[in-house]
Amino acid sequence: MSPTIRKITETDRTAVLSMMREFYSSPAVSTNGSEEIFNADIDTCLEESPYLEGYVFDLEGTLFGYAMLAKSFSTEYGKRCIWLEDIYITEEYRCKGLGSRFIEFIKEKYLDSLLRLEVEEENEIAVHTYKKAGFDFFPYLEMKTEV
Repeated sequence: MSPTIRKITETDRTAVLSMMREFYSSPAVSTNGSEEIFNADIDTCLEESPYLEGYVFDLEGTLFGYAMLAKSFSTEYGKRCIWLEDIYITEEYRCKGLGSRFIEFIKEKYLDSLLRLEVEEENEIAVHTYKKAGFDFFPYLEMKTEV
């Protein structure tokens, strides 16, 4: 049977929290996150926010990955901007084309949009997957502040 990509539900919370802990404690992410942040992210996905969507990768009731998208608008490109915030696949399901399949799913769902993501340079498998899907590096730094 083929894996399903579907919207996150409340019954997925425990499994997604576990995957978020794994993802945010890995070298693939430069921040650690927190239980408060992880639960807030899931809550925001569940409330059908116009800003955040959550997905899970499901194979006959077993979750083996999740993804979250943040939506905005890019004045630089004059179109909707979809940030691929998190894409996590458990180790035993990696390198099977599932990340690429998810990116194609999002490209079809959000036609005429700018897709953006962050990736740690050392995460060579992810960099390869994203380049294969048509992503290129931006030649500038991004800055942030929290208020």
